[in-house]
Amino acid sequence: MSDLERIRNLARDVDVTAICDADKTTRVMHGIRARSHNRWACGPAYTVRCRDDFFGVVEAIESASPGDIVVVDGGAREIAYAGELFARAAQSRGLAGIVVDGGYRDMGYVSTCNLPVYSRHVTPMAGGTNKLGELQIPIACGGVTVSPGDIFIADAEGIVVLAPGRAMDVLRAARDIKAAEAAAITKIDQGRSLVHCLNVSAHRENLASGKPSKLAFTD
Repeated sequence: MSDLERIRNLARDVDVTAICDADKTTRVMHGIRARSHNRWACGPAYTVRCRDDFFGVVEAIESASPGDIVVVDGGAREIAYAGELFARAAQSRGLAGIVVDGGYRDMGYVSTCNLPVYSRHVTPMAGGTNKLGELQIPIACGGVTVSPGDIFIADAEGIVVLAPGRAMDVLRAARDIKAAEAAAITKIDQGRSLVHCLNVSAHRENLASGKPSKLAFTD
C-alpha cells in the first residue's frame, strides 16, 4: 500500500474537525464552498495560478495525475475558471477533485456530480483563454498557501491542507481524538454529563492557580 493510500484510508476514518483538534497549526481554507454532490475529497494538490483566464486550468486538468486534486488560484475573482466539461474531463482522467478560488459554473450538472468540486463563487461568466497559467508553483487558495503535493482534505465540515511529511502523524492523532470522542458520546448517551467525559474540575483548578493546563478527555 502506498503512503497516499494510507493517508486516504486514515482520512476516511476522521473528519476535518478532528484534524484541526489534532494540530492547531492546520491550514484551513475559508470562503471556499462545496458545489458538487460529493463533498469528501483527499489527495495531493496540483496547483495552477491564473487571472481572468482559464486556459491554465485546461492544462492543469490534462497534466495532473490520477488521484490529484487541481487547486486553482484565481485571485478570488468572480469569473468562472471551470464548468461542466472540466468536471467531466477530470472524472474521466481519474482526478480526485477541482478547487477554485474564483468562480465555477454549470451548477445543473456540477450539483449532481460525483467529482468533488469547490469554489468561492458561482457565476455564468467565464474568463478568457489567451494567457498561460503557472503550473505546479506555491499558490494562495482560500486564504492559505498551497504547495504542489500538499495534502488537500475536505468534507462537510470544511477544507484543510496538510504538509505531506506530517499528514500521517496528524491523521493518526485525529483518529485517536475520534476514538476518545466516541467513548464520550457513549457516556453522554447513557445520561452522564460532560464532567464525566472531560477533566473539567482539574482544568478549572489549574487555570485558577495559574498552572499550565489543557481540557482533555478522561477515561
